[in-house]
Amino acid sequence: MTTPIHPGAAELDAADPLARFRDRFVGAASDLVYFDGNSLGRPVAATAERLGAFVENDWGGRLIRGWDEQWMELPTTLGDDLARICLGAAAGQTAVGDSTTVWLYKLMRAAVDHAVRTDPGRTEIVIDTDNFPTDRYVAEGIAAERGLTLRWIEVDTAEGVTADQLREAVGERTALVVLNHVAYRSAWLADAPELTRISHDAGALVLWDLCHSAGAVPVALDEWGADLAVGCTYKYLNGGPGSPAFGYVNARLQDVLTQPIQGWMGHADPFLMGPGYTPAPGIRRFISGTPPILGMVAMRDMLELVEEAGIEAIRAKSVALTSYAVELADATLPEVTLASPRDPDRRGGHVTLHHERMREVTAVLWERDVIPDYRDPGGLRIGLSPLSTSFDEVERGIAAVAEALR
Repeated sequence: MTTPIHPGAAELDAADPLARFRDRFVGAASDLVYFDGNSLGRPVAATAERLGAFVENDWGGRLIRGWDEQWMELPTTLGDDLARICLGAAAGQTAVGDSTTVWLYKLMRAAVDHAVRTDPGRTEIVIDTDNFPTDRYVAEGIAAERGLTLRWIEVDTAEGVTADQLREAVGERTALVVLNHVAYRSAWLADAPELTRISHDAGALVLWDLCHSAGAVPVALDEWGADLAVGCTYKYLNGGPGSPAFGYVNARLQDVLTQPIQGWMGHADPFLMGPGYTPAPGIRRFISGTPPILGMVAMRDMLELVEEAGIEAIRAKSVALTSYAVELADATLPEVTLASPRDPDRRGGHVTLHHERMREVTAVLWERDVIPDYRDPGGLRIGLSPLSTSFDEVERGIAAVAEALR
C-alpha cells in the first residue's frame, strides 16, 4: 500500500465525531481502500449475529408462526423506520420489498395511468438522458406499453437537471417527471423542492430516485411535497447484495393510484383467497408478492447506526470526505479533471474523476486492494460511505490512483 502523500488525514480522523462508527463495520480496519460504498456498503459487524439469531430463533424456532407474529407487517413497519430516519416522511407512506426496477415500474405505471385517466392529453414522461439506466429503460418500456412519448432532457454528464431545463421540458402534456436526487455518474445533487414545485406547477406528478442519497444525504419527501419515490438499500443503507428496495407513495395519492402488479400481499385480505382483487388500504396496496424477509434483517443494524449518528452529521462527514478527495485530486492528479460538481452543496456522496485511461487504472487498483468503480466516459467513481470511511483511507486511495496513472 502506498504511503500517504498529503498531510492532514490523521488530524481530520482525530477530529471526526463519527470516527467511532468505523469499527462497527466488517473489514473497515484492514488496509484495503474501499471507494465503492455507493454501490455496495460494507456489512455492519452486528449483522452476522442478527442473521444467525434470526435463523436459529425466528425462522428455526417460530417457523410459519413468524408470519403472524411479525413478518406480514415487516414491509410497512421497516418502511416506517426508514421513512422516519432517512426520508423525512411520516408513517404509512413507505414500504420495503421488491427490487428497485420493480418499484420503478409499479410507481411509474401507476402515475402515468392516473394522469392519462384524469387528463387524456397528458401523454409525455419527462426524463433526462443521464438518469440511471434502469429508470430510463423502465420509462421506455412503459411509454411503449401505454402509447406515451418520452421527452428527454439533455444534461451534462458532469452535472444534472437544472430548474431552467425542467421548466423548458414540462407542460400541459406532461404526465410524469422522473428525476434522480443524486446523479449516479456525477453526484449532482438536485434541487428537489424546486424541481418538485416546477413539476407540480405544470400539473405533473414527479418520481424521485433516491438510490444514491438515502442514508447519505438528508431527504425531506413530505416537506418537498414529493409524490413518489424509490430507492435501494444496499448502498448507503448497507443491507447487503440484493437487499430489497423501498417505495414511497404520498398519502394523498394512495387511494387514487392503481398499482399494476396486483399480488396477494397487496390484497385487503390476503388469506381470503377470493375470486377477485380488492386492494388493501394505504401503502400496503403497493406491495405485490411475498416480502423478502431475510433480505430485510440486515437493514435494521444500519438504520440503527444512522439514527444514532444522525443524518445531518452523516451529511457533514460526507461533504468533508468528498471535499478532501477533491483537494487531494487537485494537488496530486494534474492530468485528471473533476467530473462532479465542485460546490459541495451541489454534490452528493461520491466524486468522479475523469481521464481517458481510467478503465485501465480501475483494473490496476482492484489488483492492489483499492476498490473504486468505473463509469463511462473515462470516469473513476469514488464512493465514500461516511460511517465506514476514514480520511486516511481517502488519502491512501488517491495516492494509489496517482501511482497507477504514472
